[in-house]
This record gives sequence, structure tokens and C-alpha cells, in this order.
Amino acid sequence: MKKTIFTLALAAMALVSCNNKSPKLDEQSSVLNDSTQAGLKIAYIEVDSLMTQFEFAKEKSAELEKKSLNARNTLNQKGNQLQAAANNFQQKLQNNGFTSREQAESVQAALQKQQNDLAALQARLENELASEQQKFLQALQDSLNNFLTIYNKDKKFDVILNKSSILFAEKKFDITQDVINGLNKRYSKSAKPAAPKEEKK
Repeated sequence: MKKTIFTLALAAMALVSCNNKSPKLDEQSSVLNDSTQAGLKIAYIEVDSLMTQFEFAKEKSAELEKKSLNARNTLNQKGNQLQAAANNFQQKLQNNGFTSREQAESVQAALQKQQNDLAALQARLENELASEQQKFLQALQDSLNNFLTIYNKDKKFDVILNKSSILFAEKKFDITQDVINGLNKRYSKSAKPAAPKEEKK
């Protein structure tokens, strides 16, 4: 489940869209030289580290993991009950345990309904988890975007990249820890309940 969340987050948090016209191999050095001469300020963020160290992401990931585990346990329990009922039906059928054909068909219909209910429950739980994952990723993206807008007023980077899209970069361009610290500082402030006002005597 965590891998799924990380993979979705990596896709959701691509911060820069590429220009459709990529420079040819022999043109790249001149493009880089032009960027350097123009004073282009570039930085990157390791999203994997962000996901494991940003308190909001850690808490929400843990919540989703717990809900996923609960859903699996519920489905397994109901699946085992259905399997036991089906085995019992089969055994009674083989041993002529039903008093009439109608009784056997009634039990079989009840088993079919139980199977349909289980499939519906599985679909509902999967949809709920997918919806919560989407909300979490959107909140994470919004939080990061809002923070970087404020953060970059002082830093004045021209481009901030997701490291997963970069083949090589010098460590000096890595602002991951700086961003994590800033996000955690903002999150801890927003997560604290307001202190009650003292009544004047």
C-alpha cells in the first residue's frame, strides 16, 4: 500500500513540465551554457524523502495503511465465512442432507447472494480507499505548492525539480531537507489546537 502511495505521489508531484521541443545532443551544451550565463537558479527535491519525513505525509500514509489492513481483514473474514458455508452446502448436497430440492435451491440462492454482497463490499471498500488516497495526494500537492510559493520568495529559484526525473545533479542543488523542515514547521503550527483564553476575574 505504501509503495502505491509513493508511486502515486511521485506522479502527482511532478513540478516542472518539459518543453515539447527537446534540444538535440549536440545542442545541449550550448543550452546549458546559456542557462548558466543567464544565472538560472535550479534546485531539486527528493519526493521519497519528503514522503517519509514530512509529518503530514507520514501520518496520512499510516492512516491509509491501517484502513487498507482493516478492509483486507474484513474481506478475508467474510470470504472465509462464505467458503465455509459453500463447503457445508456441498457436503450436505453429497450426503443427501436436504429434505427437498427446493430447500437445496434456497440455500444455494442464499450463498449466491452472500457472494454478490461480498463482491459489492470489496468494490465499495476499494473505491473508498482510492478516494481517500486521491484526497491525501491532492492535500500533499497543495501543501507543497503553497509552501514552495512562500519559500521561493526568498530563495528565488527559477526551477525546482523532482529528483526522480533527473539523471544526475550535484548535491548542492538539493533543497529536500530545507523543504521538509519548513513543511514540518508549518504543519506542527497548524496541527496544534489553539490555547484556551484565560477568563478575566
